[in-house]
Amino acid sequence: MASGLITNPLHSVGSSADVRLRLKPATPRSGHVDGSWWPRSRDLAAELPTLLAAVTDLLGGTERVSYRLGDWDPAGRSVDVGGRFAVRLSGFRSQAPDTIDVLGPQKQITLLVIPPETSRGAAHDALAAAAEPGNTDTVDALLKDRN
Repeated sequence: MASGLITNPLHSVGSSADVRLRLKPATPRSGHVDGSWWPRSRDLAAELPTLLAAVTDLLGGTERVSYRLGDWDPAGRSVDVGGRFAVRLSGFRSQAPDTIDVLGPQKQITLLVIPPETSRGAAHDALAAAAEPGNTDTVDALLKDRN
């Protein structure tokens, strides 16, 4: 399960990067997602470096990101994260819509992906709901009436 280290929906702890990420606190795993992320575009290669910089320490590294084909613009097989490391990208038709999985060597988190075109108010509501401890809403329920 994710840690509550990233608590502000607009910034990661210790970073000035505007990451728009919320994670559930470290508790027994619950629900369909471990938190939520609101990217600015559907360009996965452009959006991931900031997200991965925010969650890499939490996961003990980042090895791979899986995503749903069709939810994102075409992406390569890997993304460079600040020249420090490359992360493999795996696109699947079977991946749950509006989610990504970020896999580290020993942990994995599943994030609700709030569509970039979502209004600010609706996105903040979805960010908060997905990070609420004990929330077991489905992805569809978390995004319902928020676009």
